[in-house]
Amino acid sequence: MGIYERLAALEREGGSVALATVIRTHGSVPRHQGSKMLIYPDGRVEGTIGGGELESRVIEEALQVLKDGKPRILDYTFRDPEKGDVGVCGGEMEVFVEAIRPSSTLVVIGGGHVGEAVAHIASWLGFRVVVSDDRLDFATPETLPGADIYISGKLCELPDKMNITEDTYLVLTTRGASIDVDGLPALLDTPAAYIGVIGSRRRWETTALQLMEKGVPKEKVDRVTSPMGIELNAETPEEIAVSILAEIIMLRHGGTGEAMAHTPIARKLSRKG
Repeated sequence: MGIYERLAALEREGGSVALATVIRTHGSVPRHQGSKMLIYPDGRVEGTIGGGELESRVIEEALQVLKDGKPRILDYTFRDPEKGDVGVCGGEMEVFVEAIRPSSTLVVIGGGHVGEAVAHIASWLGFRVVVSDDRLDFATPETLPGADIYISGKLCELPDKMNITEDTYLVLTTRGASIDVDGLPALLDTPAAYIGVIGSRRRWETTALQLMEKGVPKEKVDRVTSPMGIELNAETPEEIAVSILAEIIMLRHGGTGEAMAHTPIARKLSRKG
């Protein structure tokens, strides 16, 4: 599989990788301009930009790029290894290293009216959308069109059926607390960026108590956001979906949720809220 085919496959699978590209060469170097190499989070590589000490250093930098997301242009000289150069060919090379990450994944668990609205708006916002439901008929393109992936099965089985990462947002629009109590322990063991549960405060208090009675540590239960969303006095499924996704966007980008306007009427409305 070629580099671009592998990148396309990673996009579908929701994986991350660093891409190293030779962007400038001068003199004698092991690989020509445009040569590419993929570096995976576990240090594996695919392709080559020259091998040896050059690749070792690029791999080290690429792993850091995957952590901080900041691209780098790296300069290497091939003259005198005793002075820190990467070889003796006599030339020079510049390598551009960037992180290739998929769109953030939003998992809608529960394909009812609110779940449908969340999936639709999340897709429009650019999320990679997964729809999951224990009812087969509620996790299909026919009943809930527009998602990227459909998964049917019990909530507790979800981590075994998809890769849940630090860039995955779990939105539980389930139909009852009993489903949450059975499924949440498995989700709380994942590194998901957000685990939100729909419902009233009373429903969540009941759910949280039952989870702790089952032996789930309080610090794990405290990872859950419930009721989820920003207070908009939302009523319709679409309004509730906007509330939920506004909270997720706020968390992703470090927002405050406060009104941005500073007019007297805006301050008055803010105090009322």
